[in-house]
Amino acid sequence: MVKALCAGLLLLAPAMLHGQEIIGIPVGESPPAVTIENLNGDSVALSRWIGKKPVIVEFWATWCPICAELLPRMEAAQRKFGDRVEFLIVAVAVNQSKNTVRRHLERHPMPFTFLWDGNGAAVRAFQAPSTSYVAVLDAKGRVVYTGVGADQDVEAAIESAAETPRAAKSHQ
Repeated sequence: MVKALCAGLLLLAPAMLHGQEIIGIPVGESPPAVTIENLNGDSVALSRWIGKKPVIVEFWATWCPICAELLPRMEAAQRKFGDRVEFLIVAVAVNQSKNTVRRHLERHPMPFTFLWDGNGAAVRAFQAPSTSYVAVLDAKGRVVYTGVGADQDVEAAIESAAETPRAAKSHQ
């Protein structure tokens, strides 16, 4: 029951956010230190990636149709930016398990680093309002972009990670 309610809220959140200026963690802030897991169950600190080079973090679920719509934009950005940017996909623990995620990736491989947020630590740290939520951080670990939805310009968001803070924005 609680998982179904959470899943419903995650699906409705983009509609509820319409008209708000801030989506998730405010632009200009750095997320607090957080440790989650890889898909093998090993603890992984996000500081392993954050603060070293630009990072894009997407909060994702196997059951999220908007995440599936966003995938071609994410893959295109990954092809364009390659090793210059770290792509982290945080699988949320709402109506899916690590095994569900692993099985999904066996059937539908993706060129990103997948992590498991079993206790919601990353969701809280990034104030992720829903799946398909994206946060882009610059090389210093500061948020330069946040957005929700399938129509995000992921490449422009990543390019903003290398620009001055005035280029930072939030997408709705």
